[in-house]
Amino acid sequence: MNKPNLVLTVQKSEPWRGLPTKNDIYRWIDASLLEDAQVTVRLINEDEGVEMNHYFRNRNYATNVLTFPYPDSSPLSADIALCVPVIKEEAKIQHKSLRNHFAHLCVHATLHFQDFDHQKKIDRELMENLEIDILEKMGIPNPYEQIIA
Repeated sequence: MNKPNLVLTVQKSEPWRGLPTKNDIYRWIDASLLEDAQVTVRLINEDEGVEMNHYFRNRNYATNVLTFPYPDSSPLSADIALCVPVIKEEAKIQHKSLRNHFAHLCVHATLHFQDFDHQKKIDRELMENLEIDILEKMGIPNPYEQIIA
């Protein structure tokens, strides 16, 4: 079986410093792919995060990641929006490195656009175990283990 091919575009709403590189994002998404894909990742600010979450999910707050799959496309196509301020705050609160938290959310979003879900317990367990395995292969600790500080 051939390794899936990834075509990645990364956009930024602001010129942030200290964020993972396009190569990092590529590596994390590529490690999670089961088939060829074209993916656009947009790093957004909190205002854009609130606007997108309200428009697409009718929720009035910014969330860490939004995934927009286009399932009838060939190759598989998806957009991922990562809200930088929310991710930074979560990493701080959860005592995780920013890089590792970004990695987890990229893997999580990539599994989502490949039809993995976490609404039911059995599906959540499968998805979380896949995330843990994918991240572990890249030397990133289990994101679901609480770090006591």
